[in-house]
Amino acid sequence: MRKRTTKRIRLRELLFVGILAAGIGCPPLVSGEPRGTISLKESIEEALRKSPTLHSAREGVQVAESQRREAFTSFLPRFSTSYSYKRLNEAPEFTLPILIQLGLTPLATQSGTKDNYNWGVEVHQPLFAGGGILANYQAYRTNLQAVRQEERTAVLDLVLEVQTAYLNIVKAEKLREVALSSVERLSAHRDMTRHFYEVGMVPRNDLLYAEVELANGRQTLLRAENGLDMAKAKFNTLLRRNMESPVAVEDILAYRPYEKEFGECLNTALERRTEIKTHALRVEQAQKSVQLARSDYYPSVNLVGNYSRYGDEPGVSGSRYQDSESWYVMAMANWNFWEWGKTKYRVDASLSRERQASDALENVRDAVSLELKNAWLFLKEAEQQISVTRKAVVQAEENYRITTERYREQVSTATDVIDAQALLTRANSDHTRALSDYLISLAGLKRAMGAAYDEE
Repeated sequence: MRKRTTKRIRLRELLFVGILAAGIGCPPLVSGEPRGTISLKESIEEALRKSPTLHSAREGVQVAESQRREAFTSFLPRFSTSYSYKRLNEAPEFTLPILIQLGLTPLATQSGTKDNYNWGVEVHQPLFAGGGILANYQAYRTNLQAVRQEERTAVLDLVLEVQTAYLNIVKAEKLREVALSSVERLSAHRDMTRHFYEVGMVPRNDLLYAEVELANGRQTLLRAENGLDMAKAKFNTLLRRNMESPVAVEDILAYRPYEKEFGECLNTALERRTEIKTHALRVEQAQKSVQLARSDYYPSVNLVGNYSRYGDEPGVSGSRYQDSESWYVMAMANWNFWEWGKTKYRVDASLSRERQASDALENVRDAVSLELKNAWLFLKEAEQQISVTRKAVVQAEENYRITTERYREQVSTATDVIDAQALLTRANSDHTRALSDYLISLAGLKRAMGAAYDEE
């Protein structure tokens, strides 16, 4: 009876230790850990909300918009006002010159006051400026359109970065699973070899070899886990999170064939790439700058209106010597017709900048075409690797199965099993890399076409 009780106590102790060990083995809940996985779309949306690069680009758009509005004000009349006070050392006097000519004693008559207050309002309305005002406004309006295209470019670049970082996490997780499976296979092989060694079926060298390969497999697993941590840190940085924040992503490593031909992709890229649109707008802006410089060849005509009030007191209500108010309207033309070639040199410089902008546009078109060609070739290479590596995985699995069975029957050697296992691990790793490289190349191809990740 005491033996049964003792056995029950020991069973309870073992059960308690097992539960405790299971509790220790489970990772603790991390504060702030997401309850579910984050999708690629959600990742991109979060990055777009938090990115300081995009915030800076949007501020640039606001700057360009303010400059456009500032340029538009040149079409409108300008209003100005002034108020002045002038104190004379003595009151102004007036003497009739004819009395002096006749030899008579001149009689001085006061014609003003010592204290003089003046308030005026003036309006300037430009009527003609040689097309300079219009050209200046059009240049800033074109600049606004170019800056908006640059903002779009920043958005597409960030989307590609996030998508690449997301896929790198998925790839790193898959590679870790491959490394973990390799460790499990090597551990099982080590145990089998140890059993064979203990019964004298294999030499000690086989057991040592299995131990060494298992240690190498564990090192590979550590490197895979480190690579996963680095991929998550990159992802968290793009999303403006703490680098240590936990990340759970969806497994999106799946082959989806891309049907478009290269010519169609190239036409789409030349039509949609924001970099090409930006440089085309810069050419247009440079053309407007040439028109602005040429406007100095022509005179400028302005309509001026003025209303003034005078007085010997701050209220400018007039005085006994002068009316309290006056006004006038006049048209005024100004023409700097000789400045030693200053305007010509400014026009020449503007023409050179226009030619520079045109050359830059051509270079960008060539760069876009080359970028698209490279992205297309990378995509096709990765696509071919997927089918090759998929077959290699099937063959490596069968080879490992047969070799393991042969070793269990002591027909093959321990070296054959290690080689088969290494071949299977490499095949799985190559297939994972081929899938991820394909999806990353597809994202790069869409970016080269000027499309977002979810656009065709």
